[in-house]
Amino acid sequence: MDRRQLADFLRGRRERITPADVGFPAGRRRRTPGLRREEVAQLAYISTEYYTRLEQARAPRPSREVLAQVARALRLSDAERDHLHHLAGTPQGPPPGPSREVRQSIVDLLDRLPQAAVIVLSAAYEVIAWNGLGAALMAADFSALPRRDRNLARRTFLRPDGAGVRLRDPAGAAAFARTVALHLRAAAARYPDDPELTGLVRELRSGSRAFAELWAAHEVTPPPALRKTFDHPVVGVITVNCDVLDIADQDQRVVIYTAAPGSPAEEALRLLSVIGTQRLDNESGARI
Repeated sequence: MDRRQLADFLRGRRERITPADVGFPAGRRRRTPGLRREEVAQLAYISTEYYTRLEQARAPRPSREVLAQVARALRLSDAERDHLHHLAGTPQGPPPGPSREVRQSIVDLLDRLPQAAVIVLSAAYEVIAWNGLGAALMAADFSALPRRDRNLARRTFLRPDGAGVRLRDPAGAAAFARTVALHLRAAAARYPDDPELTGLVRELRSGSRAFAELWAAHEVTPPPALRKTFDHPVVGVITVNCDVLDIADQDQRVVIYTAAPGSPAEEALRLLSVIGTQRLDNESGARI
């Protein structure tokens, strides 16, 4: 355990977070930048005395649980969490669950593709980032939906008759369902201790016979999906190219839908970029 380096690292990360970032009042008598030590301790659910000793390089080695709580309080990135555990001499071990943290460069990429509909999926098939056209094509205002309703696996298997976007081609719908099931099986193997992912799989197996059968099949090779035809509630039938980019270090997928130049689909996407989600029911969702 490198107490001095750990102390310097914690202090630097604490000073870069403003009170507004975590919902604390700024106040008028802050003598140091960022949060106070007692505020970090409060957010991490540890004593102020212990956190102070960490920053003074006087504390004993913190447990993994304490490090996880401090990392969450300081809003550390995945790389910063790894570094924190390294300085503390406590190997982090496998991640507890799929990462929902989207790199800023990926968020910027979404904004730089105004003619493409783009969403980012976690390993649990939760939509964790999107651009405006992506939300419009999916017929869902993701910003207005709770997390559980942004999960495409749940929408596919548990809301098969719900409103929103549907795949028009039965073979394409079946292929997507198979892909979801095998990806979730792989994710469950990577994150066996994640209660949220375990609960999702249990919910799908008990609530959907189709998912239960796919889960039991133990497929490991996803079918390719280079094009998809949607039945959209506003623009009707639209066929788009589908490309998936893997973000290996985050265990995430960037799904990009584009239209051939001069095609009816291009006109439909252009219309959706104007309409956005203003005419779409917030309760509807993608079944891609």
